[in-house]
Amino acid sequence: MTTGVVVGGGPNGLAAAVTLARAGVQVTVLEAADRVGGGVRSGEAIIPGLVHDHCAAIHPMAVGSPFLAGLDLARHGLRWRWPEIDCAHPLDDGGAGLLYRSVEATAAALGADGARWRALFAGPVSRYDLLERDILGPLLHVPKHPLALARFGLPTLLPVTVLTRAFRTPAAAALFGGVAAHTFRPLQLPMTSAIGLGIVTTGHRHGWAVAEGGSQAIADALAATLADLGGTVQTGVRIDAAAQLPRADVTVFDLAPTAVAGILGDRLPLRVGRALRRFRYGPGAFKVDFAVEGGVPWTNPGARRAGTVHLGGELAEIAATERDIQAGRMPARPFIIVGQQYLADPGRSVGDIHPVYAYAHVPHGYGGDATEAIIGQFERFAPGFRDRVVGMAVRSTTEMSVYNPNYVGGDINTGAKDIRQLVFGPRPTLHPYRLGIPGMYLCSAATPPGPGAHGMCGAHAAADALAYLRR
Repeated sequence: MTTGVVVGGGPNGLAAAVTLARAGVQVTVLEAADRVGGGVRSGEAIIPGLVHDHCAAIHPMAVGSPFLAGLDLARHGLRWRWPEIDCAHPLDDGGAGLLYRSVEATAAALGADGARWRALFAGPVSRYDLLERDILGPLLHVPKHPLALARFGLPTLLPVTVLTRAFRTPAAAALFGGVAAHTFRPLQLPMTSAIGLGIVTTGHRHGWAVAEGGSQAIADALAATLADLGGTVQTGVRIDAAAQLPRADVTVFDLAPTAVAGILGDRLPLRVGRALRRFRYGPGAFKVDFAVEGGVPWTNPGARRAGTVHLGGELAEIAATERDIQAGRMPARPFIIVGQQYLADPGRSVGDIHPVYAYAHVPHGYGGDATEAIIGQFERFAPGFRDRVVGMAVRSTTEMSVYNPNYVGGDINTGAKDIRQLVFGPRPTLHPYRLGIPGMYLCSAATPPGPGAHGMCGAHAAADALAYLRR
């Protein structure tokens, strides 16, 4: 019997395990926490019955994932739910950029910039099903649809601050800039448009969905699928050294690169070990979950219907705050990502008390308390918010890295998404999942295509491992 071990039970680790098990490999997943899920865990953090996502919350990339779509996860309870408005970006004058699933509805809401939004996204969205596998794989590969990919890819090379010069209104520029800011990079740098274009295009095709009952449902459905295939999961098992690894024909790590370097040590080829140890991490996330009676009193009515709300003002302000955190400076008004998942999934609420999710972009390893800065940004766009808060739970960058050791310094992207690491992953190679040791692979979000609950990093790494087994 061919055997496989997966170290780490996040969505990529579970995806790798399922891919191996479907090919007949006897797989064991070793997870250090007491529950699988990694970044897609959920729980009742404040009030019994009030469900909060601990990290990953909104899943346009997962809904459209070719890997997840190939599994019958609904059989194991996974249901997707969509808000009326995918994302809102309120401004100080009471207006907002509103992102709908429909390109046409978004264009209509953007007024003077509607034609420009349509010109930027209507074509890629119409061709998205052709582009999907090329986008959700290693960037260095022979594309299946090169012309379509080239048309999509050229704007991704631009800095956000350059691409958004095409827009006339602050709302459109801020809306795109807020989405692009998910990359935690200064927006004046080349290729910072890539994440924004990818997320917006995917969202227009599939919507910014949430998992019914919490993001944990994604991990639970994958774990149940693995069990159906004969695989096993062992929780509470932490691997710190190579000697602890069970014997297996293939081993796949859903871990941060530096953790893999610590485990494998001198077994790694010199160049690979050096690259993993030198892997660069990005700014951190400081998270606060709120229990809010009556919901957030947003000034802009569209924000009251949006599953995600970005708080950061106009594009110039967002660019300045992202530049500050990259330089290690904590801005007075940080960029905030707010999740109102209950609007799509009302079962997460308890009566008129609703779970509201928020995290601020802060410097890597930030040791201060960003709670008041986060509340201040809410008050800026939703006066009276503080009075509606009946409870909250705080997770600092340090606590974030304890919750998930892959989040070094609070970096929830598992690595800085600069040009080199965005293209190659931890090291320059045409084989980003290989560790230079026969039968050993890396599949975390440090590898292409990067962060998200799509499972594609795990699926690609496992496919590479299966090719090795067939030699």
